[in-house]
Amino acid sequence: MRVGEIDYDIDWRTFRKGRSMFFPCLDIVGAKQSITEVCKRLRIKILMKVVICDGIRGLRIWRQ
Repeated sequence: MRVGEIDYDIDWRTFRKGRSMFFPCLDIVGAKQSITEVCKRLRIKILMKVVICDGIRGLRIWRQ
């Protein structure tokens, strides 16, 4: 999966309900589109929020 200019290799099988991931990014809209496309294709329900983690802006996604 590509978010911004970074390629991520994510093992979606280990992304269980209640867990979260943080994706640092500047282009929030583009990142949301990329993540949403992958999750729809895999039929994974997620919640996304723009957050600042350790001074870095990005998206945190939670598996639902």
